[in-house]
Amino acid sequence: MRFSDSRFPIAHSRRALHGLVLLDKATGLSSNQALQQVRRLFRAEKAGHTGSLDPLATGLLPICFGEATKIAGILLGEAKAYETLARLGTTTDTDDADGTVLRERPLPVLDEATLEAALAPLRGRIRQRPPIYAALKQGGEPLYAKARRGEVVAVAERDVLVHRLQCSERGADWLRLQVECGSGTYVRSLVRDLGEALGCGAHVAELRRLWVEPFRAPRMHALDDLRALAERDSDALDACLLPIEAGLAGLPAVALDREQARRLAQGQALRLGTMVGAGTVAAFGEDGRALGLAQIDAVGVLRAQRLFVWATTSAAC
Repeated sequence: MRFSDSRFPIAHSRRALHGLVLLDKATGLSSNQALQQVRRLFRAEKAGHTGSLDPLATGLLPICFGEATKIAGILLGEAKAYETLARLGTTTDTDDADGTVLRERPLPVLDEATLEAALAPLRGRIRQRPPIYAALKQGGEPLYAKARRGEVVAVAERDVLVHRLQCSERGADWLRLQVECGSGTYVRSLVRDLGEALGCGAHVAELRRLWVEPFRAPRMHALDDLRALAERDSDALDACLLPIEAGLAGLPAVALDREQARRLAQGQALRLGTMVGAGTVAAFGEDGRALGLAQIDAVGVLRAQRLFVWATTSAAC
């Protein structure tokens, strides 16, 4: 089957599609622009992404279709890894190369001890001030919208977790950094704060997201590659889809028999015979298909949280 137009696949024939695509986002695109182009290629009725990447940034942007959008929040809160190039000596209003230069300072003479002394306080559980040009909302509006209007934006510090921050390579005016961090951590802020600790300032010149839990070794697809597949064969394009179950791999799994699955879908609480740690779990049916997200309390009672449409449809039959 071929689409009728190589650049713009049929837009009016949206379809119910469920699964994930691991997009390798190109630089210059916002996350929403990338999302909308991928959604159009797949002709998906519903789509969402799992955490914004700046237009300057490249790399992994999981795109969720259909019922997979119900697990987007789970993926958004997972650990992530990045590689970034920090340019020393210059600070910008956006903390990256897309911004306006605010200040230039002489470069320090760096040795390993000096660099490590600046990196060490930025590891672990730290307090971080997000950039003023960020998608983070304040009063229901993104910070970047306020900043672009010239408003004075006061951004409060917040707790973030940096699992790993290492310099893998360096030059006269740059550092290549490897970062593994928890949800809500801004690499731009890490680079900005590192530059201040070194006394010269710094900004992000390049940024690439390497992985998002549970996709530690992701097979990513570039937008141009997806477009080429769409031009050739819709089956080849659909082969890039991962099942929803792939996005649940990082959660504890609870297997339910047919009766338990029916009761869960009807809103009934289930007392599990085998104790599983309290928290969010992925519930699975007898056939191994994911039913949705559920919550286990401290005494082992399971309650539905966000079930997929087929779980509730089967229960009604």
